[in-house]
Amino acid sequence: MASIGHIAVGMAAGRWCADPKGRHTTSTLMLALSGLSLLPDADVVAFVLRIPYEAPWGHRGATHSIAMAIAVGLMVAAVWPALGRAHRARWAVVATLVVMSHGLLDTLTDGGLGAALAWPLSDARIFAPWRPLAVAPIGMGLLTARGMRVMLVETLIFAPLFAYALWPRGHSPATTPR
Repeated sequence: MASIGHIAVGMAAGRWCADPKGRHTTSTLMLALSGLSLLPDADVVAFVLRIPYEAPWGHRGATHSIAMAIAVGLMVAAVWPALGRAHRARWAVVATLVVMSHGLLDTLTDGGLGAALAWPLSDARIFAPWRPLAVAPIGMGLLTARGMRVMLVETLIFAPLFAYALWPRGHSPATTPR
């Protein structure tokens, strides 16, 4: 999967979590949560370190697991001081779900080895029974015709999330000046 869908999830979550009267702007939350949604793919460093793809710390391994998503969610709640004590649990859940979405979405792809969702309990790579998303070429292969096609299709599939995230906030009739 190209990163388009992961970014769409982060942006939609940022819009959903934004409080127009709060300290965090919608764009800041969209950026932060999109970054979290992409975090599991930091495991591509395994290719440089010559860690085999199928190894527990290889691509789509431990970093794509539910356990890792929970750990990241707890770390976000612990280290993000602007959250305030009252909202830490909420942000732990939001961050966990956004990071977890990455591995779950990757199980919907038609290539690779699947995602190690159950790590550390199991190193098994899992695919969803339905795999509608084309796997994206890694690295510079994303800039090929095939890579561009994958990104275009992914943009179309995730267009509803982008539309939700970017749609201007309306005014309710009760608050609209007369």
